[in-house]
Amino acid sequence: MTYRICFVCTGNICRSPMAESVFRARVAEAGLDGLVEVDSAGTDGWHEGEDADPRTVAVLEAHGYDSDHTARRFRAAWFARLDLVIALDSGHFRTLRRLASTAQDAAKVRLLRSYDPAAGDDLDVPDPYYGGIDGFEECLEMVEAASSVLLTAVHQHVKGQAA
Repeated sequence: MTYRICFVCTGNICRSPMAESVFRARVAEAGLDGLVEVDSAGTDGWHEGEDADPRTVAVLEAHGYDSDHTARRFRAAWFARLDLVIALDSGHFRTLRRLASTAQDAAKVRLLRSYDPAAGDDLDVPDPYYGGIDGFEECLEMVEAASSVLLTAVHQHVKGQAA
Protein backbone atom coordinates (compact mmCIF):
# COMPACT_ATOMS: atom_id res chain seq x y z
CA MET A 1 0.00 0.00 0.00
CA THR A 2 1.32 3.45 -0.95
CA TYR A 3 1.91 5.98 1.83
CA ARG A 4 0.84 9.45 0.66
CA ILE A 5 2.21 12.77 1.96
CA CYS A 6 1.28 16.31 0.92
CA PHE A 7 3.33 19.37 1.94
CA VAL A 8 1.27 22.58 2.23
CA CYS A 9 2.20 26.27 2.32
CA THR A 10 0.27 29.38 1.24
CA GLY A 11 0.53 29.62 -2.55
CA ASN A 12 2.39 26.41 -3.38
CA ILE A 13 5.24 28.23 -5.13
CA CYS A 14 7.96 28.54 -2.46
CA ARG A 15 8.07 26.39 0.68
CA SER A 16 5.85 23.42 -0.14
CA PRO A 17 7.34 22.68 -3.58
CA MET A 18 10.76 22.94 -1.97
CA ALA A 19 9.74 20.44 0.72
CA GLU A 20 8.18 18.18 -1.91
CA SER A 21 11.39 18.13 -3.98
CA VAL A 22 13.65 17.53 -1.01
CA PHE A 23 11.49 14.81 0.48
CA ARG A 24 11.00 13.09 -2.88
CA ALA A 25 14.80 12.95 -3.19
CA ARG A 26 15.07 11.48 0.34
CA VAL A 27 12.43 8.86 -0.51
CA ALA A 28 14.36 7.87 -3.65
CA GLU A 29 17.68 7.71 -1.75
CA ALA A 30 16.04 5.40 0.81
CA GLY A 31 14.75 3.10 -1.93
CA LEU A 32 11.13 3.83 -1.08
CA ASP A 33 10.02 4.85 -4.58
CA GLY A 34 6.68 3.24 -5.29
CA LEU A 35 5.96 2.92 -1.57
CA VAL A 36 5.77 6.63 -0.74
CA GLU A 37 4.02 9.27 -2.87
CA VAL A 38 5.04 12.89 -2.28
CA ASP A 39 2.99 15.92 -3.33
CA SER A 40 2.41 19.57 -2.42
CA ALA A 41 -0.30 22.22 -2.50
CA GLY A 42 -1.24 25.64 -1.16
CA THR A 43 -3.93 26.76 1.24
CA ASP A 44 -4.86 29.47 -1.27
CA GLY A 45 -5.29 29.30 -5.03
CA TRP A 46 -3.56 32.55 -6.02
CA HIS A 47 -0.87 30.78 -8.04
CA GLU A 48 -2.74 27.73 -9.35
CA GLY A 49 -1.22 26.55 -12.62
CA GLU A 50 2.00 28.54 -12.16
CA ASP A 51 5.54 27.20 -11.87
CA ALA A 52 7.45 27.43 -8.61
CA ASP A 53 8.94 30.82 -7.75
CA PRO A 54 12.17 31.32 -9.77
CA ARG A 55 14.13 31.69 -6.52
CA THR A 56 12.81 28.34 -5.29
CA VAL A 57 13.85 26.79 -8.59
CA ALA A 58 17.31 28.38 -8.41
CA VAL A 59 17.96 27.18 -4.86
CA LEU A 60 16.67 23.67 -5.54
CA GLU A 61 18.73 23.30 -8.72
CA ALA A 62 21.86 24.73 -7.04
CA HIS A 63 21.58 21.96 -4.45
CA GLY A 64 20.87 19.17 -6.93
CA TYR A 65 17.10 18.83 -6.48
CA ASP A 66 14.39 18.51 -9.11
CA SER A 67 12.40 21.72 -9.59
CA ASP A 68 9.57 20.64 -11.90
CA HIS A 69 6.35 21.92 -10.31
CA THR A 70 2.89 23.30 -11.03
CA ALA A 71 1.06 25.08 -8.18
CA ARG A 72 -2.36 23.96 -7.01
CA ARG A 73 -4.71 24.46 -4.09
CA PHE A 74 -5.27 21.91 -1.33
CA ARG A 75 -8.75 20.38 -1.33
CA ALA A 76 -10.43 19.04 1.81
CA ALA A 77 -11.49 15.93 -0.12
CA TRP A 78 -7.82 14.95 -0.37
CA PHE A 79 -7.72 13.98 3.30
CA ALA A 80 -9.41 10.69 2.37
CA ARG A 81 -6.43 9.59 0.25
CA LEU A 82 -3.60 11.14 2.27
CA ASP A 83 -1.78 9.58 5.20
CA LEU A 84 0.06 12.72 6.28
CA VAL A 85 -0.45 16.44 5.57
CA ILE A 86 2.61 18.51 6.43
CA ALA A 87 2.06 22.21 7.12
CA LEU A 88 4.99 24.58 6.69
CA ASP A 89 3.85 27.03 9.37
CA SER A 90 1.31 27.34 12.16
CA GLY A 91 -1.11 29.35 10.00
CA HIS A 92 -1.24 26.53 7.46
CA PHE A 93 -1.59 24.06 10.31
CA ARG A 94 -4.67 25.86 11.65
CA THR A 95 -6.20 26.25 8.18
CA LEU A 96 -5.71 22.57 7.37
CA ARG A 97 -7.12 21.45 10.72
CA ARG A 98 -10.23 23.57 10.03
CA LEU A 99 -10.60 21.93 6.59
CA ALA A 100 -10.53 18.46 8.15
CA SER A 101 -14.06 17.13 8.54
CA THR A 102 -13.13 14.43 11.07
CA ALA A 103 -10.81 14.10 14.05
CA GLN A 104 -8.99 11.37 12.13
CA ASP A 105 -8.29 13.75 9.23
CA ALA A 106 -7.23 16.55 11.61
CA ALA A 107 -4.75 14.15 13.23
CA LYS A 108 -3.03 13.73 9.84
CA VAL A 109 -1.88 17.38 9.93
CA ARG A 110 1.60 18.00 11.33
CA LEU A 111 4.11 20.83 11.24
CA LEU A 112 7.24 20.03 9.23
CA ARG A 113 9.66 21.43 11.79
CA SER A 114 8.10 19.28 14.52
CA TYR A 115 10.31 16.58 12.97
CA ASP A 116 13.46 18.63 13.57
CA PRO A 117 14.72 18.16 17.16
CA ALA A 118 16.93 21.27 16.80
CA ALA A 119 13.93 23.50 15.95
CA GLY A 120 13.02 24.09 19.58
CA ASP A 121 9.79 26.04 20.00
CA ASP A 122 10.02 27.79 16.61
CA LEU A 123 8.22 25.34 14.34
CA ASP A 124 7.42 27.72 11.46
CA VAL A 125 9.36 27.73 8.20
CA PRO A 126 9.30 31.47 7.40
CA ASP A 127 7.83 32.56 4.07
CA PRO A 128 10.75 33.68 1.87
CA TYR A 129 8.52 35.20 -0.84
CA TYR A 130 8.99 38.88 0.06
CA GLY A 131 12.73 38.66 0.67
CA GLY A 132 15.89 37.80 -1.17
CA ILE A 133 17.56 34.53 -2.10
CA ASP A 134 18.99 34.15 1.44
CA GLY A 135 15.49 33.45 2.75
CA PHE A 136 15.10 30.64 0.23
CA GLU A 137 18.45 29.17 1.29
CA GLU A 138 17.34 29.35 4.95
CA CYS A 139 14.07 27.67 4.02
CA LEU A 140 15.97 24.86 2.29
CA GLU A 141 18.16 24.30 5.36
CA MET A 142 15.06 23.99 7.57
CA VAL A 143 13.35 21.65 5.13
CA GLU A 144 16.41 19.43 4.83
CA ALA A 145 16.89 19.23 8.61
CA ALA A 146 13.29 18.16 9.22
CA SER A 147 13.15 15.81 6.23
CA SER A 148 15.67 13.37 7.68
CA VAL A 149 13.61 12.67 10.81
CA LEU A 150 10.35 12.70 8.82
CA LEU A 151 11.84 10.09 6.49
CA THR A 152 12.70 7.88 9.47
CA ALA A 153 9.10 8.12 10.73
CA VAL A 154 7.65 7.39 7.28
CA HIS A 155 10.08 4.52 6.71
CA GLN A 156 9.05 2.90 9.99
CA HIS A 157 5.38 3.26 9.04
CA VAL A 158 5.93 1.80 5.55
CA LYS A 159 8.00 -1.03 7.01
CA GLY A 160 5.19 -1.75 9.48
CA GLN A 161 2.64 -1.93 6.64
CA ALA A 162 4.80 -4.38 4.71
CA ALA A 163 5.18 -6.74 7.69
